[in-house]
Amino acid sequence: MTQSRTTGSLTPALKDYIDGARWFGGKGRDWEVGRIRRVGTLPGSTPDLTVVIELVEIVYADGDPEFYRVPLALYPQQQDRLGHALIGRVDDGGIGVRFAYDALHDRDAMALWLQAFAAAADGKVTADDLAFHRVAGHELDTEAHSTLFTGEQSNSSVAFGEDSLMKVFRKVTPGVNPDVSIHEVLTRAGSDHVAALFGWLDVVDETTDATIQLAMLQQFLRTATDGWELALASVRNLFAEADLHAEEVGGDFAGESARLGRALAETHETLAEHFPVSTPAADETAALAGAMRDRLTAAIDVVPELAEHADALRATYDALGALSEVPVQQIHGDLHLGQTLRTVKGWKIVDFEGEPAKPLAERLLPDSPWRDVAGMLRSFDYAPSAVRMTSFALDAGESEEGQLAYRATEWTERNAGAFLAAYAERELTAAERTLLDAYVADKAVYEAVYEARNRPTWVSIPLDALARLAGG
Repeated sequence: MTQSRTTGSLTPALKDYIDGARWFGGKGRDWEVGRIRRVGTLPGSTPDLTVVIELVEIVYADGDPEFYRVPLALYPQQQDRLGHALIGRVDDGGIGVRFAYDALHDRDAMALWLQAFAAAADGKVTADDLAFHRVAGHELDTEAHSTLFTGEQSNSSVAFGEDSLMKVFRKVTPGVNPDVSIHEVLTRAGSDHVAALFGWLDVVDETTDATIQLAMLQQFLRTATDGWELALASVRNLFAEADLHAEEVGGDFAGESARLGRALAETHETLAEHFPVSTPAADETAALAGAMRDRLTAAIDVVPELAEHADALRATYDALGALSEVPVQQIHGDLHLGQTLRTVKGWKIVDFEGEPAKPLAERLLPDSPWRDVAGMLRSFDYAPSAVRMTSFALDAGESEEGQLAYRATEWTERNAGAFLAAYAERELTAAERTLLDAYVADKAVYEAVYEARNRPTWVSIPLDALARLAGG
């Protein structure tokens, strides 16, 4: 990895650019730009267009530094077509003053990325410390134009025609990104429940001698529809039919919920075949339960209403801590309806990075598959409540609100039940029910804190769920 030749002339503009980016996770904190390291120049670059990748150190006043990956397209003249993506001017050492643009907005720059992946074929191509890896089985369309997706939070995605999709990891950490490693295993295993991995880009960090994974290239699911949006549409359909039950309306979602349950079960089975499965010692299970109790204690400081359910929830965690065997394996780690896509060929599960707020080392740890199941059950509970809070909140009277609440519960129970029955294909054992209850409670406690800090009017959604769980 080479030391960046970018001078301090770009630093103020780069700070403004990062601070305003949707993918920057340090908003509201006091920070400065530290070291800027150039991790590589893309093959095919010329004096008229040099495409580089900068690794920008974010130095916080209140915590450890973080690193963000910023790809730049450097031009000797201003490019009017890229005015919206201009970051600033930079004196770039030997090649002189250049205008620096966010490379993901530039189709010419993106073409170099695609060509570099194509050159790797089945294997790896290294250029200026950058390593482009490919998985065999798909020939890339190198003539496809790029389109940058908008609205994403933690990463950036660029589609190449209808052929492939590149996810650019913005916040990076030395080590293997589970989104890459899990997709590679599932792709090579022939799983039908993920977008096939075509390749990935990484570099070896000069200070830790560890791999940093910068991007992944995968199948573009052009016919896909977001699972969360499909669920919301089903709920709206139910609410519009005041005299019909959930199983009677045309938008009944239970069949899809069941198919999604089987897709998750088969994905867990494939992961168990290709990653280690173990049964931690009893003290590790007790520690897991203890961590849940600690999160509850901390959450009560933020959401005092949780105290009403604290004793019942602690009993749920105690029951988990008393289990003698809790098998763990590789899982998704942050599963909900928004991490699923419905295609003409069935359900696909996406974004295997795990919980973004957790350090990479924690996201790589094995966990119980019931954590993923719990995440989906909480998502089925959220969908009808989200519709009530938005589409219907202003128009509903007291009696109508009560009817909507009843129908929301009916939708949740029908779809969560269909999902769980299809996932397990049998009655849950007492130990599995204990695990599931604990993970559901832990997730709802997390949600209560999130809603209290971000959407206070929505905090009733997880609180109502916890009240039901506490009441048995």
